[in-house]
Amino acid sequence: MTMTRKRIVIVGIGVVLLVFLGWRLVRPMSIFVVSEHFERPIDTSNASMATEALRASTCGACHREIYEEWKTSIHSQAWTDPYFQADWKFDELQQVCKNCHIPLDRQQEHKVLGFNDAEKLKPVLVDNPEFDAQLQHEGVTCAACHFKDGKLLGVNGNLNAPHPVEKLADSNDICLRCHIVQGARWDTFFRYPPCGTAAEIEADAGRWPGRSGELTVRHASELGCVQCHMPLVKRALVEGGQVQEARRHLWRGGHDPAMVKQGLEVHFVEIGAGAADRRAFALTLTNVGAAHFLPTGTPDRHLTVRLRVLDREGHALEEEKHSLKRTTMWRPFIIDLWDTRLQRGQPRTYRIEFPAEGNPAPIAVEAVVRYHLLDEKRRARIGYENTEPIAYEVFRSRIALQGAR
Repeated sequence: MTMTRKRIVIVGIGVVLLVFLGWRLVRPMSIFVVSEHFERPIDTSNASMATEALRASTCGACHREIYEEWKTSIHSQAWTDPYFQADWKFDELQQVCKNCHIPLDRQQEHKVLGFNDAEKLKPVLVDNPEFDAQLQHEGVTCAACHFKDGKLLGVNGNLNAPHPVEKLADSNDICLRCHIVQGARWDTFFRYPPCGTAAEIEADAGRWPGRSGELTVRHASELGCVQCHMPLVKRALVEGGQVQEARRHLWRGGHDPAMVKQGLEVHFVEIGAGAADRRAFALTLTNVGAAHFLPTGTPDRHLTVRLRVLDREGHALEEEKHSLKRTTMWRPFIIDLWDTRLQRGQPRTYRIEFPAEGNPAPIAVEAVVRYHLLDEKRRARIGYENTEPIAYEVFRSRIALQGAR
């Protein structure tokens, strides 16, 4: 091959590569694979009940306590949540998002007949004559978890109840439909997919090598989803019924500071410094309560750590800042670059060291840990005008330095 021909071939390959990368930079982005278990909404066509019977308020007529708990949960706001609506619109209103946020077919304006693409991101839609707007606004409603294949399911099972209930083999199985979203395609490289908290639990337990798309939950009972997020309570399931062990329908998580604090152990102490005229302090964080990473959920969630040495006026003489987050490259390919979130039982320590004397003199050292539901840059990018804070403190401690030595 002559030099001229070689040069033409190299230039041609370069042009093709540039065009390909350019296409990857502008093409619609899929951050997960639409798998069979959530490609369509839950089919209720074989339900021997009217739409009204599927509403949470109908269930609440008898199961009052459970209904009142559900109303306070994020599940009940899965569709109406302003952040979800802003994020969903920014991501071009993908149909597949509905299959977890409003999982029942009667909650959706359209029926899914099939798909126009292999990725299942372009469904064939027709108007849904059974669409119910009230049911839609219930988000992850009772029937989303307790209805399958034309049957009502429950942890106990009671075929003699006013509505026959079949026994659930394992309540954790229900969680997997939306919390095991995977990424198995060649260009979807998420090691721990968005909302895929089950993946993180399997990885922490050493049952998953951490490579994209290779997760299979072998034993749902080992995940502990309901055991943590639906704590046990003794009560009657219906008014006047027999008191028994049941579970609260709260599903508290990242939106609940008390739940996050329960899963996070924090120690802030003085340690040995590198020289006699210096002082050092260490902040140690340990995920002691969550089998998945902390934080988990959408990639925007993260923790921040701030260590400061303060003078008498409260000004910072020294400062250390750290983020515990998942860092991802989105274009031209989705690749997890690094992940500094807290895995279960693996302590993370941050330290600050400073001169013991000075002008002005240090009088205190402070540590603050904050939980962020959303990254500020992302909030601005999607145009989400939040009315509630998107971050909150989970730990704050100030240690006075006077006479500490």
